[in-house]
Amino acid sequence: MEQAKSQNEPEFPWEIGVFDAHCHPTDTMSSIADIPRMKATTLTVMSTRGEDQDLVLQVAKDLDKDSTATENPRMLPCFGWHPWFSHQIIDDTADNSNLQGSGAEIKKAHYSRVLKPSPDDAFISSLPEPKPLSQVISETRSRLLVFPAALVGEVGLDRAFRLPQPWTQEEIDFRNEEMTPGSREGRRLSPHVVRIEHQKAILEAQLRLAGELQRPVSVHSVQGHGAVFELFKSLWKGHERKIASRRERKRRHSAAGAHAGSDTEGDEDGEESNNSQGKQPLPFPPRICMHSYSGPVETLKRFLQQSNPSDVYFSFSDVINFGHQSEKSVAVIKALPDDRVLIESDLHIAGDEMDERLEQVTRQVCDLRGWGLKQGVQQLADNWNRFAYG
Repeated sequence: MEQAKSQNEPEFPWEIGVFDAHCHPTDTMSSIADIPRMKATTLTVMSTRGEDQDLVLQVAKDLDKDSTATENPRMLPCFGWHPWFSHQIIDDTADNSNLQGSGAEIKKAHYSRVLKPSPDDAFISSLPEPKPLSQVISETRSRLLVFPAALVGEVGLDRAFRLPQPWTQEEIDFRNEEMTPGSREGRRLSPHVVRIEHQKAILEAQLRLAGELQRPVSVHSVQGHGAVFELFKSLWKGHERKIASRRERKRRHSAAGAHAGSDTEGDEDGEESNNSQGKQPLPFPPRICMHSYSGPVETLKRFLQQSNPSDVYFSFSDVINFGHQSEKSVAVIKALPDDRVLIESDLHIAGDEMDERLEQVTRQVCDLRGWGLKQGVQQLADNWNRFAYG
């Protein structure tokens, strides 16, 4: 990887605090021991599938033992099911769910319904037994309640993803045993995709859980930004914020020192405090991070409408946004309000490389925004803390 700092660049101000908004170090458990020695302040660590939910839970517990109540945690855990694994969940909450017959019959009916093209028996037999959505939500709720600040993530929609082919014996014999099971691990791709209707059902259930517990969410979206927004819009319906007059906005800005580019904090209707007042739980999360955002500038306007009752942030990674997405990402980063930008590594291994990626993307974002390095690191730290904790 290209070195993050040249001789002419200023020293990186790690002491201000650097916060990784999205990463997956539990995919390489051997790297977890490196987290306490990292320069980054806090890692926002995602769960994605059945194999890593309890790993994220246990690592967060272990790291929490070594921290104090007055410092930022080394790790902020997140619990959720990624759209790449949404086919492994059977929607037993749907009105049209058909759970009649033996386990094998239910499994075949489920995968035939949620995958396209419809898979043959051999492919279905290679897939795990589907897990009821009601059970997934119950287990996720239990994990979230262990950590009052935990997020829901990684969740979302992906129109491009194709399931990998079943493991060959050779692949099994030579697989990297340091990798947590359940991911693709370089296998060839099949033609099968998860129907978007099923992905939406799994996503909506998790968003409603985030609303119930008033937790932020980290959202994956590939070729699905419009569909993600429309789902949020349906959950926001009836809860839209009232847009204050220019005079009222000026008064609020003066009184509260509001952040540049955002008029959404301090909502007079008190939507975000409904749960604390014992009111009906809200069906949407209070804050949303569109992780490694790859959509166009035009879509930003929809996500950032002042009437939206969720505050939407956008995070950027060196590995995703400054490769083939670079030109589009540059335009988006320049167009965003100062207070809605986050940075992430999106890496599957903790340690020096993660720190290097975070430094690299921070320098790139600061350069594009025209921020001085210390100013930018402070702004990004403030943004993450506001996203994570409100």
